[in-house]
Amino acid sequence: MTTEQGSAGPKTVFEKIWTAHLIRQLDDGRDLIFVDRHVLQETTSAAAFDGLRKAGRSVRHPELTVATQDHIISTAPGRDENTNPGGRELLSLMRANAYQSRIRHFGVDDPRQGIVHVIAPELGLALPGSVLACGDSHTSTVGGLGALGIGVGTSEVEHVLATQTLALARPQTMRISYEGRLGPGVTAKDMILRTIGQFGIAAGRGAAVEYAGPAVRALAAEARLTLCNMSIELGARLGLVAPDETTFAYVRGREYAPTGPDFDRALAYWRTLATEPDAVFDRDVIIDCDKIVPQVTWGTTPQDVIGIDGHVPDPASFADVKRRELAAEAIRYMGIPPGTPLDGIPIDIAFIGSCTNSRLADLEAAAAVVRGRRVSPNVRGLVVPGSMSVKRAAEDKGLHHIFRDAGFEWRDAGCSMCVSINEDVVDPGLRCVATSNRNFENRQGPRSRTHLASPAMVAAAALAGHITDVRKVSL
Repeated sequence: MTTEQGSAGPKTVFEKIWTAHLIRQLDDGRDLIFVDRHVLQETTSAAAFDGLRKAGRSVRHPELTVATQDHIISTAPGRDENTNPGGRELLSLMRANAYQSRIRHFGVDDPRQGIVHVIAPELGLALPGSVLACGDSHTSTVGGLGALGIGVGTSEVEHVLATQTLALARPQTMRISYEGRLGPGVTAKDMILRTIGQFGIAAGRGAAVEYAGPAVRALAAEARLTLCNMSIELGARLGLVAPDETTFAYVRGREYAPTGPDFDRALAYWRTLATEPDAVFDRDVIIDCDKIVPQVTWGTTPQDVIGIDGHVPDPASFADVKRRELAAEAIRYMGIPPGTPLDGIPIDIAFIGSCTNSRLADLEAAAAVVRGRRVSPNVRGLVVPGSMSVKRAAEDKGLHHIFRDAGFEWRDAGCSMCVSINEDVVDPGLRCVATSNRNFENRQGPRSRTHLASPAMVAAAALAGHITDVRKVSL
């Protein structure tokens, strides 16, 4: 019997948090859990509010819900809700629904506006030991603070609005321990890409993944958010890092975090949220960080990834028949033949942004590469901060001057080119190297070609005009 089946033995941090939020087990075997915070975005909330109205229900706990505009909104400097005509209706609906339901709304005119998974941690909406739900798969990001971030569909958004609960099958558990130390130019993005490449996009299917080990403990809080963000690309239900002193220092002083004696009481509880020494996981794997080099994807899933010193593989090299077929399709779509070195593939666009890598530390890492240099004349470079707070902080440090002087566009906050439902789109046939989390066919626009990499690697590619090894750049 595993801990997740209710044993009295040592507990994982996931089980501690899940059990603390368990209301009861339903007759169908699912668990009904309480949701501490609910964050809304415009593409999955409109239908949920419509469903509430048709059922004659209201929002159960508006004080526990916030809304932000991020997916469809334009990132053009000085934008408003009308700048992207295609998004106008959903943006105005979100504003109206939030107002009618007395929900805090961080719209385009609010200084706290930003990508859901960026503002939830930076505002203190996501806290250690909490359960946070959002109608977006990458809600797992907040696991970097020791929270359970649960991405839900539109019908579940409606359910949370009406009840402040979720009915879910309890996930199995998986622990990924990162041993050793990260080398120069290697980041949390490379850690998770290497993991997905090594174990596959179904390795964590439906599981709650705990990231552990000395290399994880050495990461800053923002890097842990990046690690947990791409749990979904591993097939996981969610990912988390047990909270520690790094977490507590990050949370302290956030706008919606507890203060004074309340913070002290919360801190005493948060310190109990660690996996006990003999806790049982359904799967346990180890990654040797000493062997990780900067990673870049070559295909159309995040598992199509190799080190920058590698070559596009021959599909025949894969033992599994289905994997072989998918690799051949990916190579055809991407237009790069087997055997091509990754280092040297020409690019058209360099995108630094998305909920994966648009925080201040990400922009600082890219700026360190860019400083005093110029973007290749054949490349369009975009830097899109994850929130307006990140943008202000970056400008306070002068990062906007570094990027603009180098030839990058300096945009306002939003999902931008990570998903092609706004104005930032990769034109057909063009090749983009991006800090986002997905490289599926047509993800950034019809027939767009996407390579995933870290902020520093994207910055280096923008300067060179082709994918290259950031370790070659003298900082």
